[in-house]
Amino acid sequence: MHDLKDGVTIVTGGAGLIGSATIWGINNQNLQNVWLVDWVEEDSLKQKNLDNLQYQRFLDAKVLRELIREKSDDLSEVKTIIHLGACSSTTETNKAYLEDNNFLYTQEICEWSLDSNVRFIYASSAATYGDGSAGMDDQDEDIEKLSPLNLYGWSKHNFDLLAKERGWLDRITGLKYFNVYGPNEEHKGDMRSVVSKAYQQIAQTGKMSLFKSHRPEYKDGEQKRDFLYIKDAVQMTLWLAQNEKATGLFNLGNGLARTWLDLGISIFSALKKDAQIEFVEMPENLRDKYQYFTQAKIEKLRNQGYKHDLFSLEEAVGDYVSNYLIPDLKLGN
Repeated sequence: MHDLKDGVTIVTGGAGLIGSATIWGINNQNLQNVWLVDWVEEDSLKQKNLDNLQYQRFLDAKVLRELIREKSDDLSEVKTIIHLGACSSTTETNKAYLEDNNFLYTQEICEWSLDSNVRFIYASSAATYGDGSAGMDDQDEDIEKLSPLNLYGWSKHNFDLLAKERGWLDRITGLKYFNVYGPNEEHKGDMRSVVSKAYQQIAQTGKMSLFKSHRPEYKDGEQKRDFLYIKDAVQMTLWLAQNEKATGLFNLGNGLARTWLDLGISIFSALKKDAQIEFVEMPENLRDKYQYFTQAKIEKLRNQGYKHDLFSLEEAVGDYVSNYLIPDLKLGN
């Protein structure tokens, strides 16, 4: 068992959705021995994610990279790194930026962690599975057959491939997050979840919109996703971080695909309103890169001993809408 009490835990991307929620989860274990790594503008929505968090030190990502490259003694107390910092935009087109920010950054931290006997957990992504035609099974070791649909997915997949090639996956843990949503995501703008977007739409117009389907086997709104509530994502992440024998790639999802219509109806139900859902054309630049079905196989996580119950879609949306969106609160309020 790897105890987070022993030494400092670094959380990169610590002001983002999963990062800030992970620090919230660590704080809930009565721990504050955290270094938060991110880049944050003052008075930004991202800054507000930090208002209720307890941490020892704030570092800019560039500073951490310098310390890592220098193998600085400043890092001597670090025993755990949860590396969540990345550009997560699925529409990003700057390949060189993604290569540096998502791939090389991860490689640098991983190599230092292995050399320093530091527990290393990093965010891969369900985007590595592409259209799902090669399966979405984290127990399948033939990851070379996967073909992501966008540059973001490739930036994550390429590190998974490197980690496998160099034998690192026996010592580190990669997390393939599916569709994570919940409080602390408003800073993501257009990349935030449909729950957050729809709440604003409904408040302004009384209705919400979903993309039409452009594949005949799926009716409008019946495209399916594995929606993972942030509180479950955090519990899974920290459980794996503390179980150092749980190495390799892990799917982090609910394990049950639900339709966008299910999600929309759940939002209206949480607001105690009749559902008013309209369908709009999907932008052409997304049509050939759109995932119509994602569903995490989480048997590998369960077989490692993860016993916690998961929020249903309805429970999670109800909690998010009622306890965070309506009162405009962050985790920890």
